[in-house]
Amino acid sequence: MSVLLDKSTRVLVQGITGRIGTFHATDMIAQGTTVVGGVTPGKGGTTHLGLPVFNTVREAVKETGATASIVFVPGGAAADSIMEAADAGLALCVCITDGLPTQDMIRVKQFIRQQPAGKRMRMVGPNGAGVITPGEAMMGIMPGHIYLPGRVGIVARSGTLSYEAGSQMRLHGIGVSTSVGIGGDPVNGSSHKDILELFEADPATDAVVLIGEIGGPQEVEAAEYIRTTMKKPVVAYIAGLSAPKGRKMGHAGAIISAVGESAHEKAEALRVAGATIAPTPSDIGATMAKVLKKAA
Repeated sequence: MSVLLDKSTRVLVQGITGRIGTFHATDMIAQGTTVVGGVTPGKGGTTHLGLPVFNTVREAVKETGATASIVFVPGGAAADSIMEAADAGLALCVCITDGLPTQDMIRVKQFIRQQPAGKRMRMVGPNGAGVITPGEAMMGIMPGHIYLPGRVGIVARSGTLSYEAGSQMRLHGIGVSTSVGIGGDPVNGSSHKDILELFEADPATDAVVLIGEIGGPQEVEAAEYIRTTMKKPVVAYIAGLSAPKGRKMGHAGAIISAVGESAHEKAEALRVAGATIAPTPSDIGATMAKVLKKAA
């Protein structure tokens, strides 16, 4: 199985009957994803996009054998939707929702941590692009046609920059094993380090693109993992080189509030750890091409 997602993953769409859920579920199906049903409270027993709709995730899992879900639920209800997925025994939940309150996300993480270690649901997001294994399946909102199947993983806080990386690498003939958009909120379900661990263990991934940005400690934690443990080459780009301290730039989590959170500091930590730094977004593909050529 590829990192997180492949054709065998049986996916539920939480919020499938809404406009956004309908649009992206249709695209996910077109990308080959095994979507087995949807969940919209009050619409159980109906069908949508030719799929059964259920009132609860637990009911949907029982009837469809679902193993993962993607959440297209408004911010005020998204936390309960994620915890419902965890409580139903799903292995993976991808939350696309933007605007999920930070306190709610803290509650979600506490809820997931209370699960037994062997049965603990992995969460990706919120406010992220989702997950795609090109040529197999997609749980997210990325433009699937820009990715070439291959052996380079992508992990990014910025969805847009992950698309840029995938598109650039395609122009260089470099394919993607799996791309994971972890989201730009201050508190998220999976960190850069969490996904790097998966890529390091994945026999279908030979190298990784890491895309970070200002704010928070995640990229520095990833650098320490790269320095001490990771054997596969990493190309990194950190957005926000010109961001002034104390100013929020784009994502809710992209605000420099402590030493070590600026783009320059993060890029330097990654460079010292052994990652190759792409100086600009337009250099990501070319930088990875050079790294792969050197490794070969």
